[in-house]
Amino acid sequence: MVGVLGFMFIERYDFFEAVYMTVITVTTVGFNEVKPLSFHGRIFTVFLILSSFGTFAYTITEVTKYVVDGEFRRLLLHIRVDRSIGKLKNHTILCGYGRNGKQAYQTLTENGVPCVVVEKDKEIISELMENDKILYVEGDATHDEVLIRAGIKDARALISALPNDADNLFVVLTARVNNPNLKIISRASEDNSDTKLRHAGVDNVIMPDRVGGAHMAQLVVKPDVVEFIDMLTGQSSVHTHIEEISCKALPQSYFGMTIMDLNVRKKWGANIIGFKTEGGEYVFNPSPDTQIQKGSKLFVLGTSTEISNMKNDITRA
Repeated sequence: MVGVLGFMFIERYDFFEAVYMTVITVTTVGFNEVKPLSFHGRIFTVFLILSSFGTFAYTITEVTKYVVDGEFRRLLLHIRVDRSIGKLKNHTILCGYGRNGKQAYQTLTENGVPCVVVEKDKEIISELMENDKILYVEGDATHDEVLIRAGIKDARALISALPNDADNLFVVLTARVNNPNLKIISRASEDNSDTKLRHAGVDNVIMPDRVGGAHMAQLVVKPDVVEFIDMLTGQSSVHTHIEEISCKALPQSYFGMTIMDLNVRKKWGANIIGFKTEGGEYVFNPSPDTQIQKGSKLFVLGTSTEISNMKNDITRA
């Protein structure tokens, strides 16, 4: 702009002549001048050439830095990740990839649950970039646009594992507004934070310090019981575990049948050890006469193969 305006003002060039002179001067090509330059025009051209060297060098440096420092790679990676997230349905959004967040992500992926991580820490983002399998969104999870990029509208659940309770509260409020049917689980550190989070719309509140302390104490009081439960809840390498099966996915013909009619033990080798009624009541070791309803759930104990075979056979029935 300086070159064009300078040539138009000093040498009385028209616009296109001024553009032409500026281009051949800045690029140091050195084609013939449109018209012979005056003394003042030559002085202006000298300063334009000298300033162009600096501008050109700066541009090359910034472009090289952009590519070499990974900014270009980061941009391409963000585009790829955003496209992948846009295709997700019924996934889980994990806000915060700290110690609790990493453990939650590992458990989700081990159980085949698609997950999107939301994180704003630059160092953690650099770590996530090294793993092509992790889908992530860089930004503050308390902002609507960040959760929308993470697919909050189509998500099945959200876990807020941020270290600050106030941030978790904002995340919960933002998430609940964007998806009223979302299942929300939040971490809490302060004793009075769980009540506030529940008022904000959290379905479950986890207090790591309290849970960890109680777990360690139980290992002293009932060590074998705790280890046995850990085995069943998937916290060990043992293949036998407990899994919930929603009766909504069962064929219509199963509604009204009893647990005895299913004959789970004989057909698949698994055991029904728990039952959740349509009203939300939990029944441990349910009676064989317990009837299956559409809104109920079964808690089945067995190996991955046994439970998988049971699900497949029931679904095909």
